[in-house]
Amino acid sequence: MKWIKPLAVVLVVVFALFYMISRPEDAANLVQGAVNGVATAVDGVGRFFTSLAS
Repeated sequence: MKWIKPLAVVLVVVFALFYMISRPEDAANLVQGAVNGVATAVDGVGRFFTSLAS
């Protein structure tokens, strides 16, 4: 059962590479959306702590 996690990681990496090669614009949009989502979440956490401190 120890081989399941490394196999899953390899499959995800292979799929990501295939997606980047076959649809680079879509892959870039996906990454940009993920980065924007993380930035929005960090901004929300920052606002929460600012409101909490005031």
